[in-house]
Amino acid sequence: MVPGGRLFGGRHVRYGGAMQPAADTRLKWLARELGALVTPGPRLLDEVECIVSVLLAILIAHGIGATNVSWAAFSGYMVMRSHLSESMLRGVLRIIGTALGAAMALALVPAVAGSTPLVSIIGALIGAATLYGALTGRNAYGWLFIGLTFEMILYGAVEHPGHALLPFAATRIAEVVAGTAACLIVNVVSQFTARRRWPVGTSPAPRLPGGWHPHAARHAAQAALALALIPWLWHVWHIPELAQSTVTVMAVLLVPMSSMGTHGFALVGRRLVYRIAGCLSGAVLAAVFLIAGRGHAVTLIVGTALGVFIGRHIENGRGDRAYIGTQFTLAILVTLVPDSYAIAEIGPARERLIGILIGMAVLVPVMGLWRVIWPGEAAPGARQSGSLDA
Repeated sequence: MVPGGRLFGGRHVRYGGAMQPAADTRLKWLARELGALVTPGPRLLDEVECIVSVLLAILIAHGIGATNVSWAAFSGYMVMRSHLSESMLRGVLRIIGTALGAAMALALVPAVAGSTPLVSIIGALIGAATLYGALTGRNAYGWLFIGLTFEMILYGAVEHPGHALLPFAATRIAEVVAGTAACLIVNVVSQFTARRRWPVGTSPAPRLPGGWHPHAARHAAQAALALALIPWLWHVWHIPELAQSTVTVMAVLLVPMSSMGTHGFALVGRRLVYRIAGCLSGAVLAAVFLIAGRGHAVTLIVGTALGVFIGRHIENGRGDRAYIGTQFTLAILVTLVPDSYAIAEIGPARERLIGILIGMAVLVPVMGLWRVIWPGEAAPGARQSGSLDA
């Protein structure tokens, strides 16, 4: 996957309604979207595949004793693509990126975790380097997960200094493997059955920038400054879910190369709004099932399946609002896929939302200040893109 395509959950293959004429009314669009919910075809099949992949990932994760089952479920969701080759590539890059990020964290975090200045510096450097790689590199998805995994382990160690790093790193890799395995199993079965009837076209070939790209470097530098500030907020206020704050910073800055320059500020702003909108709406639906289910596994599983279906349907829909669907699904999985169904609670979703808000609160003034100091110029051939990824 490449910058400008969807790294975190959007679709390279757009299904009905995604690229409609401007003259179409919202009412017609809504009718099409509702009709697509029950119309057999590639789009509905993709959404069903995601449900099955997530449920199988949960089963595998429980079978291997994973300590963060929701992350395995989200991997099963995110890796899924309509073509087996694309799913396999995403899965391999996700596993390799996670493993490399974890290895880097095991080597560096013990030496820096006890020092706020060192955490600030190393978090900024690694985050900026991997974000630049994700924006410009051929194996963008792998670069992204090197950075995300490193930041999550680093800030997890800051927030929970008594926790051992090796078990956390090992279980994170195991969860990604579980989710990827579930996705590939479902994909293989589908390729030889339902996808024979409802095939889809292949993704467009990537167009990579050559040499140094100053606009990507600018985004990476903005990420570095925001990431450098987060440990100081912890030092002063002990804010929760530091890892989610760092993920927010990197995810919303992962914008299409063609939209950088003068377009980048507006695009990142929309991503921030969509991220919080998706998290809030997903948390609300999850809370309904959580309260109704009172820890009953069947109710929570039904809620999980429904949430995945709705989230993927939003992703497969129109334009840049597809990013809402990814965040909606993640809120559903964080809340309704506990490590034990007997102790399911709304707390994880609430804490994740707080972490996201902190990340937004840090990133917005950083970008505003950067825009004043270094306005920048639009990249050659820049255009506003409706494709959002993370």
